[in-house]
Amino acid sequence: MVFPQLKIGHMVPRVPIMQGGMGVGISLSKLASAVANAGGIGIISGTGISVEDMRSHIRQARSLINERGYIGVNVLFAMNDFAEKMKAALEEKVDFIISGAGISRDMYAWGKQAGIPVISIVSSAKLAKISERLGAAAVVVEGFEAGGHLGTDKPLFDILPEIVESVSIPVIAAGGIMTGSDIAKALSMGASGVQMGTRFVASTECDAPQPFKEKYVAATEEDTLLVKTTVGLQGRAIANKFTELITTSDKLRIKQCRDCLKNCSYRFCTLDSLLTSVAGDVENGLVFAGARVSEIKEILPVQKIIDNLTAEFMAAAAGHPIS
Repeated sequence: MVFPQLKIGHMVPRVPIMQGGMGVGISLSKLASAVANAGGIGIISGTGISVEDMRSHIRQARSLINERGYIGVNVLFAMNDFAEKMKAALEEKVDFIISGAGISRDMYAWGKQAGIPVISIVSSAKLAKISERLGAAAVVVEGFEAGGHLGTDKPLFDILPEIVESVSIPVIAAGGIMTGSDIAKALSMGASGVQMGTRFVASTECDAPQPFKEKYVAATEEDTLLVKTTVGLQGRAIANKFTELITTSDKLRIKQCRDCLKNCSYRFCTLDSLLTSVAGDVENGLVFAGARVSEIKEILPVQKIIDNLTAEFMAAAAGHPIS
C-alpha cells in the first residue's frame, strides 16, 4: 500500500483523497463516481439543485461506481433546504453526509439514526471539538487557500496541527492541496487524509462545462481574488466581469432572487451568479477556485490525476516521515 489507510466509519478508500463538494453543478454524479472508481471518495454537491435532481445524481453515481467506491453528499447548513436535502440523502443511503457553513445538532442525530457517518467542515479547534462532541465521524479542516466561501483567514498548515491535537476522530486537510507533496506534508502533520476541490475541476469527468474548466487552466497567479458574497462570507474566485462589478459598484440589481439562504444581504444573488457560470457564461457569473488554481496546466482524466498524485506522494514521502 502506497498511502496510509484512511478509515471513516465503514469507508476504507484505496487512497486517502476526498474530492471537494463543489456547487453549483460542478461536482455531481460524473465527477463523484470517477473519483470513487479511482480509489478516492467522491462528493455530490447538493447546493443549487432540486431534491429530485440530487436523488437522481446519487442513483446515477451509484450505478457508475464499482463495489468499493464511496460517494457522499455535501449539504450546506446555510441553505433553506438543508434539512430536506439531508433527509433525502439519508433515504438514498449515501455513504456519508458532509456539511459546512454552520453546524446543526440535528444532523448528527439524523446520521446516527440512519447509520450513516456525518462529517463537518471546520476552520478552528473549537468547532472541531464541538463537532466531535455532537457526533461527527470526521472533520474536514479548510484553510484560507480554499476556493469558494472561506471560514478563516489562516493558512491550512497553520491551523492543522492544533485541530489534529484537539480531536480523536479523523482529520481531513483541505484548502490549497494541489500535489502529492502537499498530501505528504498534511499526513506528516497528523491528518488522516486530504480533500481536494480545485484540481478535480480541471478533469475530463468534472460536471462543469468546458468554458468553466478552461477558465481554470488559463488563470494566472494574479487572477484570484476575494469577494464578499451575500452569504456574509469572503469567497475566493477567478477575476472576471462579474467580480469587477460586485467589487466596484454599489448599484447592483438582483436579476432574480432564488430565496435560497437562511440569511442573505440581498446585494446580489450568489446562487444565480453561480448558475450563470455553470451554464457556460464564465464572465458574468461567479467562478470559485482555490488560491493555487494557476498551477493547473491541463485538463486530465481523474484516474491520471490520482496516478500523478500517487507518484508525487511517493517521491515526497521520504522527506515527510508519516507515523
